[in-house]
Amino acid sequence: MTYQHNIHGCFSSSSGATGLDLDVLNDYRPFLQNAQLKFQEIYEQGSLPHFKLPFLRKDLVEAAPLVTKFKDEFSDVIILGTGGSSLGGQTIASLASQKLPRLHFMDNIDPHTFDRLLTSINPAKTGVVVISKSGSTAETMLQCLSCLEHWRVHLSEHSWAHHFLVITEKKSSPLFRLKERFNLSFLEHDPDLGGRFSIFSLVGLFPPMLLGIDPIEFREGAASLITELAQSQDALDFKPAVGAALNHAFSKEKKMNMAVLMPYVDRLQFFSKWYRQLWAESLGKDGKGTTPVDALGAVDQHSQLQLYLDGPRDKFFTVLTTDYGKKGPRPLSKDFIQDVDLDYLDGKRLGDLMMAEQNATIETLLKNGCPTRIIHIPEITPYSLGALTMHFVFETLFASQLLWVNPFDQPAVEEGKILAKKYLKDSL
Repeated sequence: MTYQHNIHGCFSSSSGATGLDLDVLNDYRPFLQNAQLKFQEIYEQGSLPHFKLPFLRKDLVEAAPLVTKFKDEFSDVIILGTGGSSLGGQTIASLASQKLPRLHFMDNIDPHTFDRLLTSINPAKTGVVVISKSGSTAETMLQCLSCLEHWRVHLSEHSWAHHFLVITEKKSSPLFRLKERFNLSFLEHDPDLGGRFSIFSLVGLFPPMLLGIDPIEFREGAASLITELAQSQDALDFKPAVGAALNHAFSKEKKMNMAVLMPYVDRLQFFSKWYRQLWAESLGKDGKGTTPVDALGAVDQHSQLQLYLDGPRDKFFTVLTTDYGKKGPRPLSKDFIQDVDLDYLDGKRLGDLMMAEQNATIETLLKNGCPTRIIHIPEITPYSLGALTMHFVFETLFASQLLWVNPFDQPAVEEGKILAKKYLKDSL
């Protein structure tokens, strides 16, 4: 099993009065069953790219020459893009052990950060990947134009075609017109695939492919969840459907409108940030939705746990754990420690302490009436990450059916983009 979904801590038998009744999931069964039948039909029809991408290989073959070029010719690669255009790549790249090329994900427009990067790299040995679905995202376009100018000044306009790669929709847009005008390398962004769902596409996969991560393994992990959905008879046997029901039940019945995702795995830190965007942007509509909060164990035991345990009971917790026992640098010996107050560290490694702390946090949350589910991933691999990622995509889609919202649009965000462009024009 790629991951285990332990929901015992969500019920009153484990977390007391703040937990749910044991039979609450049965109340959700007919709603979840309808949603599951809908998604199974969409999968069979092949009408949604989200369900087709994990089985696709042609795009990876087409991208392979560009991957080889960027790996062989550049010591640094700058990834321009914001939101879903960046978080997916960062999430998967976090698993890499390969050091080169150095990837620089520039997902913001702070001029100090950007200036510092450009002064630290050698343009002749640096590639640039520009990612924007629409091809008109203001932040990404200004980043791109700034880099083009930097390369023009330090090399020449003729260098652009060699150093720049564009991933965008194949339609007329500022970015696509730049690509056409200067003959920049190009990979197509599926027009039916929103940024936050693009992690399974080349948007999410091209950067980690530069670091030697196997994209097929990641997609196969995701595909395993789609196959599980297609074969499922009872929605309550499908873990993402159960997760969606729990989130909805805690919000509706217990007024717990904050969903905390807390991995005890550094490599999943960007995963929790990817989840935060996915959940918030897909479900926060028409006055509905819950607020996703990303945390990191064991770091946030020292910053947020006090609030979680002794603050308002408005949070539902998901803790991501893995097997750390006996991992890390060589164990310490009592002869080396020579301090009676540190005897508990005798023979222990960093992984032993991490496992102790993740278990202690879960137990403490439950003892303090904080409903908690545990998702345990025995081994963090591209395959297991692909499965975990698709789990939360499905959990989000099932939740959208329970809330009666469209998970694929973001009307409030678009309004802000329009206003930002207006302010820029008015300041001229």
